[in-house]
Amino acid sequence: MQELKFPLRFSFKITTLSNDFTAFDNTGRMVAYVRQKMFKFKEDIEIFSDESRSNKLYSIKADRWLDFSAAYSFYDDRGKEFGKIVRKGWKSLWKSEYEIIDGRGQKQFQIREENGWVKVMDGLLGEIPILGLISGYVFNPSYLVKNTRGEAVIRIKKDPSFWGKEFSIGKLGNMEGEDDDRILLGLMMMILLERRRG
Repeated sequence: MQELKFPLRFSFKITTLSNDFTAFDNTGRMVAYVRQKMFKFKEDIEIFSDESRSNKLYSIKADRWLDFSAAYSFYDDRGKEFGKIVRKGWKSLWKSEYEIIDGRGQKQFQIREENGWVKVMDGLLGEIPILGLISGYVFNPSYLVKNTRGEAVIRIKKDPSFWGKEFSIGKLGNMEGEDDDRILLGLMMMILLERRRG
């Protein structure tokens, strides 16, 4: 997923049983098709170049069954691990927080929800019949990706839509080498987890 033209957009399919979505760049070109394998005890995600699933680019696999503080490793098309994303268990109860780890096991980026109240209100309103239908238009969480110097490099935001179907990814700073791949894979995994939690 090199030479990406920001902003990007993640668009979930709501007509399928599987939890899958497509990623598009600002020209409308599909840059990835993300498919979560169903009926797995541990998370197993595959990323393809398009919906035909003929060209697998990456995979993401969980290190354990329960995902409270699980790590999700990134693998390239040859099966080589080159990083991971780790959910920060207790810290994520109020504001979701994740760390992206590089191929040497060093923390490289942090993903943090910008406003914890948005998630709380979305969860509360989402449980009320009829009002729950509009919560996707009113409460839209956003997350910042920051490097180890505390500089924001990416913002991802849920767009107003039914069922939390659309997300926009904007570039705020510079990334190098495999950074963009690790960040995008981390955001893909995070969105799958956060969407499930409401």
